[in-house]
Amino acid sequence: MTILVKTLVAPVQMAATQTTLYTATAVRAIIDKATVTNTDTVARTFGVNLVQAAGSASNSNLVIDTKTVQPDETYTCPELVGHVLEPSAFISAIASAATALTLRISGREVS
Repeated sequence: MTILVKTLVAPVQMAATQTTLYTATAVRAIIDKATVTNTDTVARTFGVNLVQAAGSASNSNLVIDTKTVQPDETYTCPELVGHVLEPSAFISAIASAATALTLRISGREVS
């Protein structure tokens, strides 16, 4: 067994459409830390789905639903910490406005 500590989602500004940001390719992934920073001048919202292999983002896999982040605030996403993604599962996210919220997720890949 190999455990690799890594950035699962490098800092990225979330899109205003549902977007896959990480796929556990031939590994199990464990989320250790996730942050969302609002770089805009007004409050913005976001959502995150943890989707099983061959699935699609929906209410059944929604982990963070319409969380509001104030201007210049960083939210640490405790809802994501400790979740495990099985092989081919993925992280999908959406923001209320493109280029306003920056997401970063760190964790471990186990193979």
